[in-house]
Amino acid sequence: MEAFPGLIDCHVHFREPGLEHKATIASEASAARSGGVFVCCEMPNTTPPTNSIERLKDKVERADHARDVCDVRFFFGATVHEHLAELEQLLSDPSLASLRRHCCGLKLYLDNSTGDMKSEDDVTEAAFALCGKYSFPLVAHCEHAGTNDRCSCIPYTNAASHSERRPAISEVTSIREAISRAEKHNTPLHIAHLSTAEGMRCVKDARERGVKVTCEVTPHHLLLTVADYDTLGGRGKVNPPIRYSDDQELLWDGVIDGTIDCIATDHAPHLLSEKDTTDGMPPSGLPGVEVSLRLLLSIALGHWPHPTTKPPASALKLTTEMIRRLMFTRPNEIFDLHASDAPAIRIDKQGSYTITNENQKTKCGWTPYNGWEVKGDFSLI
Repeated sequence: MEAFPGLIDCHVHFREPGLEHKATIASEASAARSGGVFVCCEMPNTTPPTNSIERLKDKVERADHARDVCDVRFFFGATVHEHLAELEQLLSDPSLASLRRHCCGLKLYLDNSTGDMKSEDDVTEAAFALCGKYSFPLVAHCEHAGTNDRCSCIPYTNAASHSERRPAISEVTSIREAISRAEKHNTPLHIAHLSTAEGMRCVKDARERGVKVTCEVTPHHLLLTVADYDTLGGRGKVNPPIRYSDDQELLWDGVIDGTIDCIATDHAPHLLSEKDTTDGMPPSGLPGVEVSLRLLLSIALGHWPHPTTKPPASALKLTTEMIRRLMFTRPNEIFDLHASDAPAIRIDKQGSYTITNENQKTKCGWTPYNGWEVKGDFSLI
């Protein structure tokens, strides 16, 4: 049987501190482990956000009791210059070296998402300069605030309207601006949750010019399209939104040809009572850390798991070796995680599994892939 190392999810939200009714570090570490994920990189938009040395220390201490289950690393956040000063101290002070090892990069929100952590232009420019100076990974949530502001006049009528209120051009414009700053400051830039074909082309073109830019795509942008709003409703609302099939097909091309460096889930649990609300707009985000390997393994074994759609042309070219690259080798390199490559997951190519809400370990207790049949299975060694 084929074996994998414990996998890496380089984009998760474990909600602690401040949002423990949705999830905790312990509950989501357990969910990750059950999905074959041994290392997670957690985002800073908690309450309070991770934007100081003391708040980073607090998160590291909270994660200590779960470290045997899943090794959780943390991204620093910044919305004002004082936060960047704290980060520079973390990067430059030898006495903080042990704490620095738990910090995998700086996360910038170029428009507001959950947590309202948008950085203004002067802070963004300074952040790119700082990360260029220290060759420190800068992860960008690329949506363009001006575009989204203009599109906010489109009424929110249902979850499908969310994809119109945060359109593809918003992501593309923001990616272009981020790449320009990375080129100027020699910043190692990582584009989070890439969702558009044109955004991917921007990444490819920048690399050809020598820009240090990498990118990730989520399972939900590879598996879902706007057609899924009919069944998911608010459960499918996420930032950036799910897109049209043309984008989905070309993202799969990027996975297969190596343009996409990582598959990361953007695991973002919310309660069903929040996602299914009919009183206003549901929050954006959906869980995924414990099902990503099952979904990808099924595709690599020739079975497209979506119950009502056909696979994009290149999707079934996925191989288990590509999964290893996308969910271990590349995130390990990009974020300098030093994760062990020892065999930890035994792949069963003859097995099968049904993903259900009831078999999820995430505290929120649901999955957008409820009822999906997948081919193959795995066990922990």
